[in-house]
Amino acid sequence: MSHLSAKESYKHLVDRINRFPQGAPPSKTLYKILSILFSEKEAELVATLPIKPFTAKTASKIWNMEEVEARKILDRLASRAILLDIDNNGTQQYMLPPPMAGFFEFALMRTRNDIDQKLLSELYYQYMNVEEDFIKELFFSSETRLGRVFVQEEVLSNKNSVHILDYERASNVIKNASHIGISMCYCRHKMHHINRGCDAPLDICMTFDNVAASLVKHKFAREVEVSEGLELLHQAYEHNLVQCGENVREKVTFICNCCGCCCEAMIAAKKFGMLHPVHTTNFIPKVDEDNCIGCGKCVKACPIGAIKMISKGDDSKKRYAKIDEDICLGCGVCVRSCSKKSISLERRKEHIITPANSVHRAVLMAVEKNQLQNLIFDNSALGSHRAMAAILSAILKLPPMKQAMASKQMKSVYLEKLIKKIDI
Repeated sequence: MSHLSAKESYKHLVDRINRFPQGAPPSKTLYKILSILFSEKEAELVATLPIKPFTAKTASKIWNMEEVEARKILDRLASRAILLDIDNNGTQQYMLPPPMAGFFEFALMRTRNDIDQKLLSELYYQYMNVEEDFIKELFFSSETRLGRVFVQEEVLSNKNSVHILDYERASNVIKNASHIGISMCYCRHKMHHINRGCDAPLDICMTFDNVAASLVKHKFAREVEVSEGLELLHQAYEHNLVQCGENVREKVTFICNCCGCCCEAMIAAKKFGMLHPVHTTNFIPKVDEDNCIGCGKCVKACPIGAIKMISKGDDSKKRYAKIDEDICLGCGVCVRSCSKKSISLERRKEHIITPANSVHRAVLMAVEKNQLQNLIFDNSALGSHRAMAAILSAILKLPPMKQAMASKQMKSVYLEKLIKKIDI
């Protein structure tokens, strides 16, 4: 492999990152971030890695080196949570996660001395909270969102508790995970470094299954049992934190417990609420105007400013809470804050559609961003029939319009015939 200049190495790495639906718009700040996380040589090597999970043998062929040497490099990157190393039915595989939720966050999910976390936090704040191109790309570049909100189960009525679906419960994710990892909240850790942090719990960020196993292995998370996971979820409820997790029904990989002042999703929801940067729950709060005393506790509790106090008729002294349903997340934080029980949750009239799994979501996002070819013609991964089968299976789960878009992007006779065959 010919040696590249530093600028070329990081440029190629940015190009590689942006081949996945969750990318990162180039900027001077991004290059500074990557120079902290990756050496020039590492950037040069990682830029050539496949999108889908791969083995050390695959990497050694791409890098034109012995497999033993390639594995040492991969393990070193995994030890810093740049790569995830996962066990796939007994086979050791690696993958480069997207920046979010991925290696950007992992860098601040524990205290470490090998990088300047204060400088990194300042650069993250500049890149995400000042420049905003990354946040707009992350949350608004496709119809299918990366994240979705979970409802606070403890405030559901008996009726709603019966009808809520399992995948809508954060507790169900915790109970069914093969591994549960608890880490430091990246968002609040970042904000503490720039003197903007709040007093919400820090060690409450949740990852699950293979992602958790990799982070636990390299001490970026501590493994907990289901009982402690549920206790931390209850702690998050009591601190009025919003549960925002991966937008899938099966095998959710992360649940963040978000505050309104530090967390990227909540900040985006406050700035661009009607665009819904994360998918809402299938619930919406309703206010009993006659019972509401206008105390304003729900206004203070709402993490995205979706509640206002308005006057009752002509009497300016009598007020009640008014929910802005166009931006409300349906999290239920306001219900918990109301001591008069004047707010309750109801099912939304329109059901929010959630992708089946991570592959389904990635394919949807790729179709919507005209990037499907990147997933299917992933370099050096064409031999992976299992990966190809997973992608095609996800395509066949798409609604007809999205299937047509996929076929058009691919210009594939085979794909078109496959879709038509399934539709018969």
